[in-house]
Formats: sequence, structure tokens, C-alpha cells
Amino acid sequence: MGGAKRNPSVMLILFNKPYGVVSQFTTHATHRCLKEFIPLPGVYPAGRLDWDSEGLLVLTDEGGLQQRIANPAAKLPKVYWVQVEGEPDDSALARLRGGVLLRDGVTLPARARRIREPAHLWPRDPPIRVRRAIPSAWLEITLREGRNRQVRRMSAAVGHPTLRLIRWRVGEWTLADLAPGQYRRCAATTA
Repeated sequence: MGGAKRNPSVMLILFNKPYGVVSQFTTHATHRCLKEFIPLPGVYPAGRLDWDSEGLLVLTDEGGLQQRIANPAAKLPKVYWVQVEGEPDDSALARLRGGVLLRDGVTLPARARRIREPAHLWPRDPPIRVRRAIPSAWLEITLREGRNRQVRRMSAAVGHPTLRLIRWRVGEWTLADLAPGQYRRCAATTA
């Protein structure tokens, strides 16, 4: 958040959301929720991460900061590690980079590149489905917008359905050294 100052009175939480957890504190009928992991009153997610996605969820107790982080107009970059079915070629990557036509319009251009499976990646519980006849590959995709299930819809539109989706970074914050289900406080920035 460029030009911003650190504000020690604002609480900012980085949480590694496990697979199967909803991005809310209220009890859910079929999934675990945030209150099982974060016993801090007054913090709320700045954006969301679907129950079947994993990784970085940023929470704060300051409404203005929450709005700035979650607001798609701020175009805060979000970096995802995506395991996809098949092996995307240069044409599929070019489509991701140029914008993909979805039901709700064309996406903004994204950064997309092939990566190796991250070395420090934790096993998913439950494991992804594996098909011996179909290989999988890893991509790193950076978005500056936040449509519903966007990464999954984009990968499917270029012929490579998502098997596993992990958000690694939101703006300046990363998952670095956070195991699934763990959180840490960090310095908040305010404009």
C-alpha cells in the first residue's frame, strides 16, 4: 500500500486458510469456519477465499483498511499457485495473460507463468484427485481484480481445470512460514 504509514493500533492478521474452511466467523452448516482458528474478537476478512481454496487470508479490525484491501478498484495484486490438469502450452498462457472471456466479461490481463511445484508446499487434506493418464502442472497467476472463482474459471476456459488453488500473496503480505491453520499478527499500513 504505497505511501502508507505503519499503524500499531490497527490489528492485521495473516492466516493460512486450510482447504474446507469458509471465510467467515459464523458457523456454517457443512464447513469449518474461522472462529475455530482465530480466537481474536473484532477482526474480519478483507476479501474472501472460497472453501475449496487454500492460502492467505488477510483479516483486520479496521474497516477502512479492510475496504482498501478487498476493493477490486484498488487493484491490489494477488498471487496464486495453481495446480491444473494437463500441461498448459504457450498459447494457453498467452490467453491468461491477455484476458479471458468469461460469462461476466473479459478478465483484466493477468501475469501467468509455469512454475515447479513449490518445494515447501504442505500436503492437502484431502488430497487432490489424481488421474494416471492425465498429467498436472503448476502455474503462478497474478490478478488485480477479484471476480467470483476467477482463477478456476480462467484455467477452465483455457482448457486446464484447477485441481488445487493456493493464494500465496496479497499486496505486500505472503504466507511465508505459516502452516495451514496458523495465523500471525503483522504491522498494518494505513494511508
